[in-house]
Amino acid sequence: MADANYPSIGNPESGYQFEFRPDGVYLTIYPAEDELLFELSDMRQILRDYGVLDYDVTLLARTVREASGQPQKIAAPVEIDEELLNKFNQASAAPLVSDELEEYAKIVVEVSRDKMRASVKFDTKYGSKLPTFDMVMAELKDKGIVYGIDEEAIEEGVKGYSIFIAAEGDPAIPGENAYIDRKFNLGVKGRPVMDEYDRVDYKNLNLFVLVKANDTLAIRIPQTKGTPGKDIYGDIVPAQNGRPVPMPNGKNTIVLGENQLIAAINGQIVDTGTKISVDPKLIIKGSVGVGTGDIEFDGGVTIGGDVKQGFSVKATGDVEIKGSVNGGEVEGRNVIISGGVTGANRCKVQAKLDVRVAFAENAVIEAGKDIYVADVALHSTLRAGKRIIVEGKHGQIMGGLAVSGEEIQAKIIGNEAYVITRVSVGVDPNLQREYHNVCKSYKEGKKRLLHITQTLNTLSKIDMSTIPQERLDKLNALTRSQFPIAGQLKRDEKRILELEALLGDMKHGRVRVDDVLYPGVRLSINSVVKSIQEEYHHCTMLLQEDEIVLGQY
Repeated sequence: MADANYPSIGNPESGYQFEFRPDGVYLTIYPAEDELLFELSDMRQILRDYGVLDYDVTLLARTVREASGQPQKIAAPVEIDEELLNKFNQASAAPLVSDELEEYAKIVVEVSRDKMRASVKFDTKYGSKLPTFDMVMAELKDKGIVYGIDEEAIEEGVKGYSIFIAAEGDPAIPGENAYIDRKFNLGVKGRPVMDEYDRVDYKNLNLFVLVKANDTLAIRIPQTKGTPGKDIYGDIVPAQNGRPVPMPNGKNTIVLGENQLIAAINGQIVDTGTKISVDPKLIIKGSVGVGTGDIEFDGGVTIGGDVKQGFSVKATGDVEIKGSVNGGEVEGRNVIISGGVTGANRCKVQAKLDVRVAFAENAVIEAGKDIYVADVALHSTLRAGKRIIVEGKHGQIMGGLAVSGEEIQAKIIGNEAYVITRVSVGVDPNLQREYHNVCKSYKEGKKRLLHITQTLNTLSKIDMSTIPQERLDKLNALTRSQFPIAGQLKRDEKRILELEALLGDMKHGRVRVDDVLYPGVRLSINSVVKSIQEEYHHCTMLLQEDEIVLGQY
């Protein structure tokens, strides 16, 4: 039983009693048959009203929950001055505190998971009277919410809003990532120049983007630091700084200061995405022949004349030939030949990307992407990873073989004499060739590794002490040689699976003929073969349900 000689708040009829004893503040919660007329927040409000701010919240909650009727010490002693004594006297003369507390709705504060927002709502199950502005402010303070409090929102909220945002922190602002500002545009490459009458000049295909020494290639814009934020508890929210990016300095470039990239030489730009380089450009005013010998160059090449029979031009960059290729060989990234390509099948042109020629006769042309023939392709072998386009003056493919991964476009395929012309689409010939080569490499590697393993198994039965040191060294070398072979076999096996998947996905090949498709053409789409027996005009051939059909032009 509580001692009535101590200053106190509440009584047994109220269901609770605070006692301010010399050794501390005690709380008694009396058992009740019905639900409690108060909540934990009621008790905490009383403690605040009487200046008790430092107390054991856990013990207070347990005391309220257990309602044992026994006094529990929950706080250190509180100095009782005249003002506090008057409050006790007024409390004893006033109606029961629990009755007064019942009049107000309960203040419920919900804090977002990131601690950046606090919303307030009023639970009217505990009373119909809306809490005051000061009561809401006190509840926020009691929960440690000290930053971003929106007093205007609270003033509006206590007028009757069901829920409102009472406090909102400042979110952290992440820093900007560094980036490379390129001072050139490779998007203009490959676009033929048009004259004032909108006529396309196929002799000026604009395949090169050139720079001079000391030209600025790119500027690195550095990353920025993030701006820290602050949550509603007043704690700093760290901000993520922007990510740096390395300078893309490639071959024949110079970094000035820390963030400027310039060209070290005259040449053409090569941008791989991660590196920017400048390839020197070799210019030969005349023809490639006896006076020059074969040309092999690490960069771009321009030939002012022809490439004679028996000579070759090989470059890592783009190759431009102003004349013709007559029985010679040309290799480059992009190859543009203003004249024709001829040579009794001894003429070969290869490009990693595109090939553009005026005409082809008895020639072999291979491209990683597209082949463009401005006039005719006669008795030639054309292999393109994506498209073969023959749509110039005559636009005819006659005789020979034309193979592309996606599409073949021409005005005329075959001729009136029904010359056999083989046309195949739907399988990238470059991938197909690589697949055969890798399979061959894999087979040979397996054979070599098996031979080494069998040899080592045989030698393991011999007494090593009887073997001369020279033969022992060879045996050790043979043992070591199996590891790189096994590694290459793993790489080949992985590539075989990749190539099989790529080849298996190629299902949309088609052949489009603007004018006439003649009999004598042997057509293959995704390995389905059809011999053309009649003339077709303005047609598109494609594959539907494993059958080659005439599609809509």
